Amino acid sequence: MISHCEQESPYEACGLITGKEGMAARIWPMENIDRSPVSFAMDLNQLRVAFEQMEENREELLAIYHSHPTDRAYPSAEDIAMHNYPEAGYIIVSLAGRAPVAKCYQLIGKSIFKLPIVLVD
Repeated sequence: MISHCEQESPYEACGLITGKEGMAARIWPMENIDRSPVSFAMDLNQLRVAFEQMEENREELLAIYHSHPTDRAYPSAEDIAMHNYPEAGYIIVSLAGRAPVAKCYQLIGKSIFKLPIVLVD
C-alpha cells in the first residue's frame, strides 16, 4: 500500500484492502482516474473485478485507502463528502513528511473516528 502510494506521487493513489474476520488478506491497488494530487476516483471496471473476486473468495471490504501527497493523514472535507462505505476503514497515507504516515478512520456521516492499525506477522 505504501509503495503504491509512493509510486503514484505526485498524484493521489487509491485502493482497497480485503480480508476475513477483520484480518487483511489482499491489497487491491486501483487506478486513480482523476490523475490528481488532490482527489481520487477509482476505475469502475477495476472495482467490479475486485468486488467479484472478493465475493468468490468470501472476503469482505475492510478498508479503502488513498494518499495525500502533500497533506497530513487526515480526512479532507471532500474525503468525508465522497465516502460511500461507512462500514469500512478509511486509510490515508500522508507523503508530506520525510517518511510516509498511515492513519485509519471510520467515517460515519460527517463524524470521524480514529481506528488503530495493527500489524501482525
